[in-house]
Amino acid sequence: MAETALIIVDMVKDFTQPDGKVFYPQNREILPNIQKVLADCRSHGCLIVFMRNSYRRDKFDKNLETMRVNCIEGTGGDEIDPALQVDPSADYVIKKRRYSSFFGTDLDLVLRENGVRNVIVVGTKTNCCIRATVTDAYYLDYNTYVVKECVATNDETVNRVHLQDIDKYLGHVVTMEELSEKLEGNLL
Repeated sequence: MAETALIIVDMVKDFTQPDGKVFYPQNREILPNIQKVLADCRSHGCLIVFMRNSYRRDKFDKNLETMRVNCIEGTGGDEIDPALQVDPSADYVIKKRRYSSFFGTDLDLVLRENGVRNVIVVGTKTNCCIRATVTDAYYLDYNTYVVKECVATNDETVNRVHLQDIDKYLGHVVTMEELSEKLEGNLL
């Protein structure tokens, strides 16, 4: 049983595809890095969890009051980007409707059932979904690692400031190389 899980946050078509409702070029740019980290984590037996931002079609959702409508069920925008291959026999895909991957989902239960103590967080948006997920992981006593080259938002200054705060208060910000060394040395 793996003690480490890779959590891929909201790398869905509305965020990653140029015709997506909330596309940022930065999300497209990090996809190859996430692919590499995904392959590295798979080769080291990590649990893989895809968080899928998905709102119910034709139903009220408070989150959508303050943002552009996106990631609606049945539109294709809430589907995992095809560049990231999901293994349906081993990976988890968990839908979420709030910034945190933990709030209103069974992510914590899935991680605990699988004996996970360490979480690696990658995806979008550093200042919203990544930050909220890392904050909740911290409060739930997970050892949290954010891979610097595998998170993005639409403003590099905002991205950098949130990564600094995460590293100082909530977990560890590591490079892809540092993560690979930790996985290779069984330090996670």
